Amino acid sequence: MTLTDTITSHAVPDDARVNHVAKLFGTHFPMSLEPFVFGITNQLSPDYQGGLWEFLVLSNGGFYMAPHGSNRYRVVCENGFEGELSADALGITACLYAYSHLSFGEDESFAATCAEHYHWLRAFMMDHAEARMILRAID
Repeated sequence: MTLTDTITSHAVPDDARVNHVAKLFGTHFPMSLEPFVFGITNQLSPDYQGGLWEFLVLSNGGFYMAPHGSNRYRVVCENGFEGELSADALGITACLYAYSHLSFGEDESFAATCAEHYHWLRAFMMDHAEARMILRAID
């Protein structure tokens, strides 16, 4: 992949979700990453009420998850950002928060994995239709 290649995403099929995240994150996915993403989403959006999430794989090796559907969510961040994001943009935002936070954890291998996924997801996000809003939310 070169710097000019467009990074694409596609959904992980339902029957491959468990194996896919296990391969990427091991037991850290259900024990650390997934609950952190759900928790930060709950903090970021008063509109978020739980529900089904999509798992998405990126052509650069990255991964993120986003609430299923076409809902838009009000988002209020501690940095002063207030706005509205699509379900996909909310998922990207929550995953970027989670990867950043978890990249400073005590388990060096998992921390390095989270740092890698942060950079892969951020590279993908830069071409997202809501990139400017996401950047404001994570700043």
